[in-house]
Amino acid sequence: MEDGGRAHTAIVGWACTTLCLVSCAAAFSQGASLSACSDMMPRHLRVQLHSSNSNYITIHTNMSFFFPGDKVPVTVRSTRDYMGFMLQARKVSNNEIAGTFIFLPPGSKLLTCFEDGDTVTHSDKSLKRNLSFVWKAPDQPIGDIKFFISIVQSYFVYWAKIESAAVAQGGQN
Repeated sequence: MEDGGRAHTAIVGWACTTLCLVSCAAAFSQGASLSACSDMMPRHLRVQLHSSNSNYITIHTNMSFFFPGDKVPVTVRSTRDYMGFMLQARKVSNNEIAGTFIFLPPGSKLLTCFEDGDTVTHSDKSLKRNLSFVWKAPDQPIGDIKFFISIVQSYFVYWAKIESAAVAQGGQN
């Protein structure tokens, strides 16, 4: 009887642990949480941060400068598949999120961190590799910006705040 009680307890414990992990994984399969807005860090259980210097992701734009109100194409390229991401444009001067995204690829959606559409995240956990976006600069001057992306390769492995080269605001004195 004692062995049967231990077996029952072990099975119940395993079932509870499995249900917890499945529900946590499902919680982020449709995009990043608002709690990640400021630091761009995934909120998964026991995730492993990798150095942004050893990533396989690059962020490109074909523009070296922009003017207020301009639309800037942004391409994220990867040599490996990944499931999740969070993308933002931030002011170089103070690291504040700036502008809005107006074109998104399939498998992604807008997230409102501080203003409507200022962040993009994944909308499903399908594998992704190369994605294209369009970012719209605010109508007022904001200074130079950089694009930042956090990538989740798997539930346990991610890279945070991989940055693009700076894109200068044109017409500044």
